[in-house]
Amino acid sequence: MSDFTALLKSRRSANKFLNDVEITEQDLDTIFNLVKYAPSAFNLQHTHYVVVKDLDLKEKVYEAANNQYKVRTASAVIAVLGDPKAYEDVATLNEGLLNLGVISNQEYDMTVGSTLAFYEERGETFQREDAIRNASLSAMQMMLIAKELGWDTCPMIGFDPIALKEALDIPDAYVPVMLVAIGKEDTSSQRPRGYRKPVAEFVKYV
Repeated sequence: MSDFTALLKSRRSANKFLNDVEITEQDLDTIFNLVKYAPSAFNLQHTHYVVVKDLDLKEKVYEAANNQYKVRTASAVIAVLGDPKAYEDVATLNEGLLNLGVISNQEYDMTVGSTLAFYEERGETFQREDAIRNASLSAMQMMLIAKELGWDTCPMIGFDPIALKEALDIPDAYVPVMLVAIGKEDTSSQRPRGYRKPVAEFVKYV
């Protein structure tokens, strides 16, 4: 079994965390410096994160998350946000390649124009959905990286997005995609892993 396979199988959604375990900003920076390599459509990097460690703010997130106890015991709670208008940054994001001579002015103009047209033609619903897609990819990578570095996580969709945005002063431009609780799992009463479908039930080869 490879190291990655072992990591993949060891990652669990932690429903209970050990109290009073601190996660430092240095630990979090290490995670996010690897998270930035997650794939994103057109390299637009739609995902933004808000890390909540402050106890008063965490209590507000706890209330917005339907009083889920794991929020209180986690070392931090991370709001994963998607930016539906990320495509508007395509020019800035490609300037480095242009300045390095990796792409020509013609290629730069073509990339910017085609990306803007791709999103604008598909409209706001598609832009929102794509922000969620890309933020979800980033969040999954974050959870695997966290596990590699000894931290346990739990993705959460049970929250009031309006209350969350108010609690964390999240701009209206961003879509709250999920919360991720992070800390050290309390395994004293860990349940067995839930049933996983056999491959034949969810894969079709054509």
